[in-house]
This record gives sequence, structure tokens and C-alpha cells, in this order.
Amino acid sequence: MESVRMYRTAPLGKRPRWWTELPLIAVVYAVYSAGRLLVRGDVSTAVDHGLSILDLEKRFRINFEHPLNRLFTDHAILGVPADFAYASLHYVLTPAVLIWIFRRRSEHYRKVRTWLMISTLIGLIGFTLLPTCPPRLLHDVYGFTDTMRQYSSYGWWGGDASAPRGLGGLTNQYAAMPSLHVGWALWCGAVLWRYGRSAWTKVAGVAYPLAITLVVMGTANHYFLDAVAGTAVMGVGLLLTKPALRLAGRIRARFARTAEDRAATGRPATDRIPDGAAAGETPGAPANVGGGCETSARTALSRTAASETQPEADARDLFAPENPADIPRQTARGTDGAAAAAR
Repeated sequence: MESVRMYRTAPLGKRPRWWTELPLIAVVYAVYSAGRLLVRGDVSTAVDHGLSILDLEKRFRINFEHPLNRLFTDHAILGVPADFAYASLHYVLTPAVLIWIFRRRSEHYRKVRTWLMISTLIGLIGFTLLPTCPPRLLHDVYGFTDTMRQYSSYGWWGGDASAPRGLGGLTNQYAAMPSLHVGWALWCGAVLWRYGRSAWTKVAGVAYPLAITLVVMGTANHYFLDAVAGTAVMGVGLLLTKPALRLAGRIRARFARTAEDRAATGRPATDRIPDGAAAGETPGAPANVGGGCETSARTALSRTAASETQPEADARDLFAPENPADIPRQTARGTDGAAAAAR
């Protein structure tokens, strides 16, 4: 009974398969990377957008990137770890959390994976429509210092964002709005908080997105409003997740029905049931012409016994223990049975 119940609660057909998930994630990431690289935009337009964002922040006094950048620039003990975090955690922790949810909470994997993919594609639309110059690429008169250039001797990166030395030409440095560093960190934090069991996991779920938000501003890679936009993108992606999953389910069901129809029409004639054949009759067997009348008492008795014992056989097939020795034996009929017959 227990083994049957365990099997029913975790049907294999509902579990995601890594050999289908891996190519899907690779394709989406390739599209994101290629689109981010190809959509460079005009430099002057990107600078104008960056200055407009900075002016808006100054008007509302929310330009938090200014004091943070000065703090990271003046203190290497803060600036160097921040540069390492910006250059690596975005590409390490996000897939690590995705693998963790795949292995430990597989029933929720499709939902959080779809959320991440939709939000990433929305971010790509933002890069396309609003190319933005990050603070570190503005003129020095605006008071920003590129900490990754300042501390480039400590890591593998050069002066071109987080790209390894010599590969700066393969990056789009004007893809700053929205900040998917913040967006992906928020996704990681939400997943850890929602599905993690230990207190440390929930603390990490809160601390990680907050830390990345400080890092992207302190290293002068993003404005505060870039971080706000990254959070908004993740919110929109979350709202679109359920409709996207429903649409994907309908598409899969339609393809499954189409495949079944093709398989049915493509079967050889020997596999099809002849027209007019009664259910349960085999080709070549004599038809039952008795009209339900039985010509033999033995036949009627055998059919009656079979119909009476069939539900018991089905029940035994579903709930019977795997070891025949575990089946309880009936007591032998003795005098009790004789007494019952006499009464």
C-alpha cells in the first residue's frame, strides 16, 4: 500500500528532464547574449539616456551611487571584493540555484525557470529600446570612478566591465537599463526564501539581492533606477509566468494529440480492429450466436465465477504486497464450517 502511494505522488511523467532542460536554457541564454551584444545603439544616445537618469535621481535625491562609488574607490577592502562579486556571482550563483531547485524541489522547477526566462527576455527588450551609458563611462566631471579599471590588477577583468582582458569588444557596455544583475539576484533570493528550509538559506535569500544592489552602484556599473527597473522586470516576469505555463501546456497537449492521430492513421492494417468486430473477439474466432443464452452449465458457471472474482483480482493487483509470503492465509474449514452448514 505504501509503495503504491509513493509512486502515485511522484509520477515520473511530471518531472522535468535535464536532457531537455539544458538545451532550452542554453538557447535562451544564447539569444539573450547575442541580442545584448548586437543591440549596441548609438553612443551619444546612450550617454543622453544615462545623463537623463542621473538628472532625475538628483532631482529626487536618490542618486545613491555617488557616495557608494566614492566609498568603494577610497577603500580597496570594499572595492576589490565588490568587483569580484560583480564579475562572477551573476554567472555562478544563478545557475547554481537553478540546479538546486531542479534537484531538491523539482515540482516547482518549471515555474521558477519560466519566471527567470521571461524576465530575461523582457530585460533584452529594455536594452534594445533604451541603451544607457553606465555611470563609470560618463565623463570624469560627473564624479564617478570605474572601480573595475582601478582594481583590474587584482582580477581577470580589464577596463571593459566584467569581461576578461582582451574580450571587452565582445560585450555591450551600454546594456545598463534594466540591471539584470539586480534582477537575477532578486530571483535567486526569492527562490531561496520561498523554498529553502533552513534559517541560513532564508538569510541568504534576503542578503544576496541587497548586497548585489550595493555592488552594482558602488562599482559605478548601474544607477539606482537601473536597479529599480531590474526589480520591476522581475515582477512583470512573475505575473506572466502562469499564463505562459498554461499556454505551453496547451501547445504540448495539441502536439500530443496530433502525434496520437498520426500514429493511429499510420498503423498497419493487422493492428486495427476489423469493422463490426465485437469487443473481446479475436479475428478468426467463431462468433457468439447464442444471443446471451448459455448452452452449457459449465460455461455459465465459469463466466459467473469470473465476473464475481474480477473486482477482487483488480484489488489484489493494486494493493497486493510484493512478497507473496506476506499474503495472509485463510484458516482451514473444519468443524466450524460444518456447524454453520448444519445451522
